[in-house]
Amino acid sequence: MYRHVNAIRRRYRAILPLLFMAVWAVCPLDGARADLRVTASIPPVHSLAAQVMDGAGTPRVLIPAGTSPHGFALAPSQARMLADAQVVLWIGPRLETALAKPISTLAEGARVVALSKAPGLVRHTVRDLDRHDGKIGSGHGHDHAHPAGEDPHYWLDPENAKAMLAAIADALATADPSRKTLYTGNAAAAQARIDVLTADFQGRLARLAKRPFVVFHDAYQYLERRFGLTAAGILAVDPDRPAGTRHIAELRLRMTEMNVACLFTEPQFPSRLAAALIEGTNARIGVLDPLGTGQAAGPGLYGAMMAANLWAFEDCLGGTP
Repeated sequence: MYRHVNAIRRRYRAILPLLFMAVWAVCPLDGARADLRVTASIPPVHSLAAQVMDGAGTPRVLIPAGTSPHGFALAPSQARMLADAQVVLWIGPRLETALAKPISTLAEGARVVALSKAPGLVRHTVRDLDRHDGKIGSGHGHDHAHPAGEDPHYWLDPENAKAMLAAIADALATADPSRKTLYTGNAAAAQARIDVLTADFQGRLARLAKRPFVVFHDAYQYLERRFGLTAAGILAVDPDRPAGTRHIAELRLRMTEMNVACLFTEPQFPSRLAAALIEGTNARIGVLDPLGTGQAAGPGLYGAMMAANLWAFEDCLGGTP
């Protein structure tokens, strides 16, 4: 009998290391090395986070490409992305207004980072749009998608994207200190790539600075200011509401008077009026996109989105030979 018991013990000792290795493979003892659960609000933020996390997991995007962040309702699966997140990255309540309450209630245990508060961010106030002629900066009030104050489309200035990369790396390193060197190195590499893109297009767009254009909604002043461009007018007062008949008629007249070179529409807010607006003018139709619609989600989206927008300016304003 004792020989039988001893045989069982020897077999147990033989398989114990194998059992331990199997359990360790499924459930690592070092919890800090498990993938960090990161949820990002919009595709550009997700792309910046994915660059910082390269080699340490993949973030999840909450608001899918092609969906306006100005008004958004969470599905149950998206609510779970907030509830189980360790880090939540968003621009802030001025942009993703509908996310403010879900983040405060569902992501109580997460490190929530509003990138609108990133150190070193370049900030611009919301531009004024004359209710009578569509001109920017004329000093007359109107209802905006965002209340009077700071324009929340920060990421369209590449310098702001660099500041956001640094803030993301800091937040991830705080949540996952064992990978701090990886996060900071990835952020630095991403910032260098943005510098190359910026230098390229600053030279290419410099000669187009005085060519007037009209945009669908006022999301681009950060990009415009960085590259020396300025919109002459805006099609929609509120991106979630169609412009009024009077505003459209007056904008078309203004386009004719100013010899506007280009009318830029957006994938998120397609306008059936674009062709009618440019009829009889010298303007062309271009497409700008602040969210990277149509680009593959992931680390490459931010750079591809910025390059596509800058190329759209170059092409539509007459920069392409």
